[in-house]
Amino acid sequence: MTPTRPAPTAGGSRASSPGLAVAAVARRLGVAPATLRTWDRRYGLGPSGRTAGSHRRYTAEDVARLLVMRRLTLEGVAPVDAARAALDADIEELESAREAAESSESPEASERPEPEDGARAEEARPGRAHLRALPGGGAGGPATVHPSSGMAAGNASARVSALVDAAIAYDRGRCDELLPIGAHGDPAMWWTQLVEPAWQRVAQRTVLAGPGAVPEVVLATAALQALRGFTEAHEQAVVAAGGPPPNHPSRMRKIVLIFAAADEVAPLSAHALAAALAAKSATARIVTGPASTHRSLELVTMVRPAAVVLATTQRRPDLEVVRAVHEGFPELPVFVGLRRDDAASELPLAATVQRVRSFTGLLHEVLAVVG
Repeated sequence: MTPTRPAPTAGGSRASSPGLAVAAVARRLGVAPATLRTWDRRYGLGPSGRTAGSHRRYTAEDVARLLVMRRLTLEGVAPVDAARAALDADIEELESAREAAESSESPEASERPEPEDGARAEEARPGRAHLRALPGGGAGGPATVHPSSGMAAGNASARVSALVDAAIAYDRGRCDELLPIGAHGDPAMWWTQLVEPAWQRVAQRTVLAGPGAVPEVVLATAALQALRGFTEAHEQAVVAAGGPPPNHPSRMRKIVLIFAAADEVAPLSAHALAAALAAKSATARIVTGPASTHRSLELVTMVRPAAVVLATTQRRPDLEVVRAVHEGFPELPVFVGLRRDDAASELPLAATVQRVRSFTGLLHEVLAVVG
């Protein structure tokens, strides 16, 4: 099917409806306006309506296609494949996307508990739209293979359980065996399908430990080692292929500065995000150690990042660094990973401060800014 949308008919609803501006659609989808412009420029998912003043506006169908695009990218489908599916979606699929979005925005949906252990099972998402399967991204197709391990995605639950058992048994060697990523692996999938679910489950367990025995430390140490191993192997592969070294000026022009939440013992999500960005040829640096608001502003002034990110696994993190950076640099894009709506209410309201609900979405939003 040709990835183009039907032309507006004369006198139809497209011509008569004023449509929505990019800012309104960005709020509806929970993404940055820059992301919508990128989707328009790269994939043709732009506004098709026009006002009397020739300003482009998003029609209801445009928004439905964007909902399909956003859902698929959050599920880990490659943006180019997600865009193709969104452009090819028929009326029935678009209506399902709208219904799914309305269902997720209803009060009943917001009060629905998250699946246990962070699972994203289909039964936990009633009303969810079903599009035709894409390679590696659809239900009912062949099992996808975890790029870091060669294990089928269907074995992810067993792999998480094995990692939890190893951490609680203080078996660092077993954790190391389960966690390698590989130079051409996918740190984002590694984090969302393996480490984050295991980390959440370990944090929920009550353990009678001896001196020096902390399951979270065992898991965190092994995970950080795996990320270091991936980064070193990936950088070696880039240089071997003729690319510039890590600190080359060409790779430092659009740097992403990642903050962890204050008092976070092991900022694993921040390190995982930095590795996932590196896998996509983006450069990121993580702020570790004490970072007062004054020091944070000094770092932003010195580094001059293309974007700032707060990445954390905390349910209600301290957002003072976000407020300080936004006040000091109001034009700088700031992305905050927050799943809880009540925590997001403390964010400063601004077009450049975006709340993102998932790790995959956070990665996608940052990449839309830094390219």
